[in-house]
Amino acid sequence: MTRALERFTRQSSRTLQDEPLEVALEKIAAGLAVLVTDPDFVAQAFSEGDPPGKRELAHDPATGFYLFAHVQKGGKTGKPHSHGESWAIYANVRNHTEMTEWARVNDASEERAVLKAVDRYSIGPGETRAYGPGVIHSTAHPQDAWVVRMTGTNLDEIPRYHFSSKRDEIVEPA
Repeated sequence: MTRALERFTRQSSRTLQDEPLEVALEKIAAGLAVLVTDPDFVAQAFSEGDPPGKRELAHDPATGFYLFAHVQKGGKTGKPHSHGESWAIYANVRNHTEMTEWARVNDASEERAVLKAVDRYSIGPGETRAYGPGVIHSTAHPQDAWVVRMTGTNLDEIPRYHFSSKRDEIVEPA
């Protein structure tokens, strides 16, 4: 673990314990922007020969957060999803991630979700974006990309929400 990663992990843990979540996420996102531009961290987290997939970089038992390095294959477009009751922060190291945020426009009690795109933007190298619990978003990677993602917990252990155009209605604005 590089010194920069150790420092980031300690600071993030303290921030999550000392600040309200909304404030903590913005502070951590700012710190993550610094981390992903540190050459020693990047050299430890990624290499040219890495296959697509994710690798755990850090886990904080005190607060439960995880930090992952993701190697994304170009041309990949994800479906709208949320991280349930968890939060996430995305940061790009190489190339960019095209993000779309979605709003559910029908009642959550209805089986079929109707989603409408409400914001589109790119996250480029050294940029971050925090998503609080329940925020619906999707990612796209037109080129191979290196991405760091931080989550509030192990997402495999909590209910999350994935939306499909086969089941749900996903409305693109005109």
